[in-house]
Amino acid sequence: MAASGTSLAQATKAQLEVSETFFTLAAALNGCGYDAGLEVSMPLRQTVRTEVRNALQSPEAKQAENAVCQFWIDHQLPGKDNDVTPYLSLALDLGPPPDFAPSISEADLAPDAGRVLGVVSPLKKFYRAANIESLWRKHQPEYQALVNELHDPVSQLLTQTDLYLKVPFSNYPGQRFVIYMEPLLSPAQVDSRNFGSNYYLVISPDQEQHVRFPEIRHTYLHFVLDPMALSHGNTLKQLEPILEDVKTAPMATAFKNDISLMVNECLIRAIEARTTIPKSNESARNAYVQRSVEEGFVLTRAFYDQLGDFEKDSTGLKNAYGNLLHAISLERERKRARGVVFRDQATPEIVSAIQPAPNEDRLLNIAEQKLAAGDREGAEKLANEVLQHNHGGEAPGHAVFIVARIATLTGKMEEARVSFEQAVQSVHDPRMLAWSHIYLGRIFDIQDKRDAAVEHYRAALAAGDPSADTKAAAERGLTEPYQARKTAKP
Repeated sequence: MAASGTSLAQATKAQLEVSETFFTLAAALNGCGYDAGLEVSMPLRQTVRTEVRNALQSPEAKQAENAVCQFWIDHQLPGKDNDVTPYLSLALDLGPPPDFAPSISEADLAPDAGRVLGVVSPLKKFYRAANIESLWRKHQPEYQALVNELHDPVSQLLTQTDLYLKVPFSNYPGQRFVIYMEPLLSPAQVDSRNFGSNYYLVISPDQEQHVRFPEIRHTYLHFVLDPMALSHGNTLKQLEPILEDVKTAPMATAFKNDISLMVNECLIRAIEARTTIPKSNESARNAYVQRSVEEGFVLTRAFYDQLGDFEKDSTGLKNAYGNLLHAISLERERKRARGVVFRDQATPEIVSAIQPAPNEDRLLNIAEQKLAAGDREGAEKLANEVLQHNHGGEAPGHAVFIVARIATLTGKMEEARVSFEQAVQSVHDPRMLAWSHIYLGRIFDIQDKRDAAVEHYRAALAAGDPSADTKAAAERGLTEPYQARKTAKP
């Protein structure tokens, strides 16, 4: 993810940053009726709104603003008026002005960001018409002052969390925890996302220059704990049966499909109960835990009890993580879960990248992991779930690609052919497109339809995937027919 800005990392694992890209987007949307949280925002927000309005006096300037505003109006979803989250998601992948060029391919953008990618063209015109570069230079010292003001409190919060977890203070190789501060947004909203091993928050200080520390802590706990789950996959898989007992819970669908997500959220909530509520107020701690259980995070109580012993021991959580999992009695916890009366609603998950609606990317990544581990049934179930929830009409290419590969592995060649042909029409990723053509070429070779096979091998080479294995497979297909045994899968 790349957004232009300045940072102050110093001794903390977090990067506190401000960005001209975020500033431009927020300034534009403020002029389009985005007023959320205005009454509790810093005075700076109203100042910039006035300055932008004064800068947009010419017909050309007003036309530039109107273009952004029309896009904003046209792309609001029903029931989500003034929702800026897709634009914040997009800003994470935009380069600096005046070009605002995406730093990754359109196919790799988060789904919500891809939906509003078209705002970039009118945003460029708005940037020039409103002379945002001059406004940014004028207010950049105030932004940097916010970074300086909040550095120590944020650093202290993360250090306290590290001390409780007993984890090293050094940076995590290959991981980033970045907090963007944008005072032109609503202080009531925190946009928190994870992309792979990188975690991002976009926050806005209120008129007292306070920020929402609980959301920062929660996202940071994911940043620390999520990688630990990756090294305990087999143990976590043994706990999967408990997902059957939370199907009717109100928590987000992703938690019901991914045991690692569910377990880590339970552990995080248990940690929050023990670190954010005074030890003297045990009733409040228990109420927090019970609410989590009733939202579907049924292992929160087990972790909360175990953390009492963890606090007395010198072992850090990285080493203790596996012990916490092994200490869970699946039979006991399933029996306890079946006795829970679930709430009608759950508290929205803070890290929105794991909260699907449905979260297709997340589910498909889980499906890929299951397929790689040999769990064809689990992978197919998730891919079909994405297809069923795709209300837009066109099946997501990645899901179809997974279904097609599973069909080849189970010897259902006709189903595989149909699915790969659907994938060819719907996938945007060059590698998936190329391998859809390669698989089709092999299927047609097996069916002795050499001319059709050659066409697909050539299409694979033209798909744009630079990977050596893709090129080699396509060229081998052109050189000679796929020599699969008639019972083999391509």
